[in-house]
This record gives sequence, C-alpha cells and structure tokens, in this order.
Amino acid sequence: MRERRLNPLGRAVTAGVPRITLGGLRLAVLDLEQTADFMIEMVFPQRRLARPLYLTSANGEVLARCSTEPMTDRLFRSADLINADGQPLVTVSRLKSSTPLPERVATTDLFHVVARKAQAAGLTFYMFGADEAENAAAVANVRRLYPDLKIIGHSHGFLRGDALRAKVDEINALAPDYLWLALGVPYEQAFVEEYTSRLFKVGVIKTSGGLFNFLSGSRARAPSWMQAVGLEWAWRIWLEPRRLFWRYFTTNPRALYLLFNKSRPSAIERARD
Repeated sequence: MRERRLNPLGRAVTAGVPRITLGGLRLAVLDLEQTADFMIEMVFPQRRLARPLYLTSANGEVLARCSTEPMTDRLFRSADLINADGQPLVTVSRLKSSTPLPERVATTDLFHVVARKAQAAGLTFYMFGADEAENAAAVANVRRLYPDLKIIGHSHGFLRGDALRAKVDEINALAPDYLWLALGVPYEQAFVEEYTSRLFKVGVIKTSGGLFNFLSGSRARAPSWMQAVGLEWAWRIWLEPRRLFWRYFTTNPRALYLLFNKSRPSAIERARD
C-alpha cells in the first residue's frame, strides 16, 4: 500500500510548523501550549480540511518499531504532525540540534490543555477506544473535570467488521471537532489510514495510546521527577513487568542508537511533500 500524501491544502495548513528529524522521524518543534493552539485553530472553517487532520505522537518505542516494521513506519510518516511524547527525545534533541524540541508533548498532558481550550470555545469531543469500562470511567472523569465540555459521543474500541464500520459512520454523522483515538500502536494509526475517507466531517484525529487508562484513574502516571529525567518507562515496567519488560528491553537500546545516529543536527525543516 502506498504512503498517504498530504493534499495541497494539507501541506498549506501545516507548512508553517517547524520540524526536526530525530531517530528517523520528522517531529514538530512545538511545546504543549503551541500544539494545543494548533489543534484549536485547525477546526475552524477557514483552516479546516476536507478530511480530518491526523496528529500522532512518537517515543523511543515508536522510533524502534518504525525502524523494523515497514507498515508502522509508513503509518507514522503519513501523519500531518508528529509530537515527541518521550523525554529522551527532548534530551537528545538538545545535544543533536541547534533547534531542539522545547519540551515533551505527552498526550496525557495535551488532552487537558485542549479540553480547557475546547470547553471555552464550545468545541466538541468524541472519545473512542479502550474497553467498555475504561472508556466509560474516562468519560465520566473528564465530564467531572470539564462540566461544560461538549463530549458528544464515546465508544469502546473492541469493534470489528460491520459493527466498526457502522460506528465510524455514526461518528462522522456526529461531526466532532476532535476524535481522541485510543487503540494503541499501530492499530490506531491503521484505523486512521482505513477510515479517514469515511470521517470527512471530523476536524482532528489525535491518536492517544493509553490515554483513557490515565483519564479513568486505573493507571497512575510516573512521579514528576521520573518523567523529567526520561525514566517513565522504568515506572511502567515496575507497574506491569510481565507485559512491558521485554518490550522496553528490546526497544530502548535500538531507540538510543537511532536517536544518536538517525537524527539531523541541521536547522529547522519546514513541511514538504
């Protein structure tokens, strides 16, 4: 399958966003507030595309997987914007580039900044992903935190075949400004590729990984000092050793190699076809 290319309008609306290459992927040089402002601006009629704008995030695991999994690499390269959701990427950018990343843009933090801005602007959310209980708990907590935020729909992510296609059409009919898609890598990226053409009334799709687990309260974030020094992966291994030890044992060394050998120490790049 060929890589999806941005149409001319897509290139135009993202052309002003600076990017640098880290570990082989081109990442947006934006901080948390700038990323949220970009997402808000993109849903207004004068900036909106004829398809959803596709935003995703990369960390060390993503860099490692993109280097060994051609499909995952293609799915990430088709994104309109990739944020750095990993402190090691920020740290290495400060060593490798004259225009480093200003800060980590963790989706778990970004959600709250966008929610506050969307609530003030009257914009709408749809939350899709996780299992039924996690999804419901996440939505309930978000509604408590942001009582005036318009969450116009939500659904668990365990749908397949006709049921999934019907849900996609239902989401499109609701026309949310933001679709928060929490299915995990690379399933959420593959979802974007397959269903973008059916979601033409959606403003922005933001892939979200395990976001709903944090919003529901079932998973705790690492202490702030561990996040600051790039050790959130160690915290996650401590919480889920059986599931995550081998993953990080194999991807962390490769990610470090890529960061130091597949990053460009050049100036900021602009969007290109």
